[in-house]
Amino acid sequence: MIVLTSRPEEHMARYGKEHKLATRQRIIETAGRRFKRSGIDGSGVATLMADAGLTNGAFYAHFESKEDLVATAVSDQLRDQREQLAAGAPGRAGVEQIVRAYLSPEHRDNPEEGCPSAALLDEIGRCGEPTRQVYTDSMLAIMDDFAARLAPADPQSARTTVLSVYALMVGTLQLSRALTDRQLADDLLEQGIRNALAVLDGESATSGK
Repeated sequence: MIVLTSRPEEHMARYGKEHKLATRQRIIETAGRRFKRSGIDGSGVATLMADAGLTNGAFYAHFESKEDLVATAVSDQLRDQREQLAAGAPGRAGVEQIVRAYLSPEHRDNPEEGCPSAALLDEIGRCGEPTRQVYTDSMLAIMDDFAARLAPADPQSARTTVLSVYALMVGTLQLSRALTDRQLADDLLEQGIRNALAVLDGESATSGK
């Protein structure tokens, strides 16, 4: 019997491509955490590459510029967030689960593992149009998923409400992170949960769901 095997150069080419893709993804993931911890402006290429265990010289083999990496990392972070939200319970129970998890002390105290909007929104607003477009497209996809839970018969009708509630949640989390009074910061999160759920329940009642 003749056993067919790939030539050594084919194996090396395949390994090389897979290795490059894995390295690129490692840079994206570590950069996403660094951006949320230190900010976009506070994260230089040298630091980002060191986090990934690579040298500065390897950066341009994967990205055209730092902004290219920012846009890619933001997209990757929001895709992960969308997948996490999709894993929640369906319907009203899932909506409340999302709100409570978002406005939790655990989320507040671990920004590098949390929502990119709460950590980076002000900086994303100062980025170039390509990065802001990536953010817009990814965020609207998440909001449409959220709206579908709230008004499954007509998600578009709930889109503005969902965006407003999300803005409330992001702002509440940001302010809670800035406060030095721990009890006040915790109370703010609890009030934010009540406010968000009240608005969402109002939308559900209006839509007849």
